[in-house]
Amino acid sequence: MKKISVDPITRLEGHGKIEIFVNDAGEVANVYFQIPELRGFERFCVGRPVEELARITTRICGVCPEAHHMAAGKAIDAVFGVEPTPAGARLRELLYNAFFVTDHTTHFYILAGPDFIMGPQSDPATRNILGIVHKVGLETAGALINLRAEAAELISIIGGKQIHPVCNLPGGVSQAVTKEQQERMIQITTGFVEFAKFSLQLFNDIVLGNNDYVDLIKSDAFTHQTYSMGMVDENNKVNFYDGKIRVTGPDGAELVKFDGKDYLAELAEHVEPYSYLVYPYLKRVGWKGFVDGKDSGVYRASPLSRLNAADGMATPQAQEEYERYFSTLGGKPVHATLATHWARLVEVLYAAERAHELASHPDLTDPNVRVIPTGIVGEGIGVVEAPRGTLYHHYKTDEKGMVTNVNLIVGTTNNNAAISMSLKKAAEGLIKGGTEISEGTLNMIEMAFRAYDPCFGCATHTLPGDMPLQVVTRSEATGEVIASVKRNM
Repeated sequence: MKKISVDPITRLEGHGKIEIFVNDAGEVANVYFQIPELRGFERFCVGRPVEELARITTRICGVCPEAHHMAAGKAIDAVFGVEPTPAGARLRELLYNAFFVTDHTTHFYILAGPDFIMGPQSDPATRNILGIVHKVGLETAGALINLRAEAAELISIIGGKQIHPVCNLPGGVSQAVTKEQQERMIQITTGFVEFAKFSLQLFNDIVLGNNDYVDLIKSDAFTHQTYSMGMVDENNKVNFYDGKIRVTGPDGAELVKFDGKDYLAELAEHVEPYSYLVYPYLKRVGWKGFVDGKDSGVYRASPLSRLNAADGMATPQAQEEYERYFSTLGGKPVHATLATHWARLVEVLYAAERAHELASHPDLTDPNVRVIPTGIVGEGIGVVEAPRGTLYHHYKTDEKGMVTNVNLIVGTTNNNAAISMSLKKAAEGLIKGGTEISEGTLNMIEMAFRAYDPCFGCATHTLPGDMPLQVVTRSEATGEVIASVKRNM
């Protein structure tokens, strides 16, 4: 038995490693995906005033602080039993869609883009953002930098600063915007829409225009028949900020649609001893292991699954791209993991259009942006769609609003089982008896997890009590187990 380690894995947020075991015939025997880091935010939020969590939990991740800020804000609203004013909710959603534009484009151009723009087996020295700049030109690179700068400007207008926003307070946001600020945000969001359309055209030219890439996207090595999860509005259209959670099966039929506050009735968590990241699954179906199909409770929560779970997009140009996406890929649902990159760009266009709608709203400058709480409920759940999947914040407090318990299920955690399965299937499809296992082959296996844009920094967390852990000591010479110590297993 031969072990191949990819450690560390690259172009992601956080840390992780892949261990591939190949038998004597050169076939993949098993693949283990391990997350060795632990953040523990759930524990050190306990004992704090609940209103502070909207500022503390943004530090979980420097990539998606806005997602945690919004989920925390909604959970804190529920703890105090208040609903934001229409103006307050509008400003929150505008900030959030601006964040989606910059986050998704970061992944496409910097993390995933090198695999397609430069080629999955290209020289690692050029398979990066600098290689992309050289290939697509300084004008495109400048447009991306400008987009990020303007998105940061919009976020700072509403959120108070560009990173780790501080605008959410119980019942709304901290301040209104002026007419001049609104005019600037209309200008910025107009640019969002144009850049989203440009990015889709770039994908069409470079990826869809390459038959080898299309074949790779549609290949069995990168396909899984799983359930799909995503937030939808009252018309079952994609919504990132508010709505119900819809789950559809491998056949596309609706399994369940539930309020975020009822997540514990629908989701459970499986634990493996080799990882600090748990494996959520659908209670209605049950945990059957790392297998796909209708009888397995494994689901995906990602741009791919959001488009599968919804009946369409709530903005016109994104709806056109949604229809082209499914017609090109053979109909709905799509289970090709690498098609997530295309779905992500469809979402960029939706977020850009929605941000422009909100920025142009005639009542955006309404000064009534907050409802002051007058009591406390003591428990609240806030749910949004993070770029990587559905994000749940669940807080409990005492009668004074001091936090007694926190539970988080973040976007990447939802996808943990699917990521493990995708890595194994990709390895099985790419590593065959007698095949040379090159750096390029290992990079293509990594592409299976990059499609999910995982963030392992915010995904790792403890279960109630102590984290299960197993430490095994082996002989370096023979591999024989010398000692094994277990905790809470």
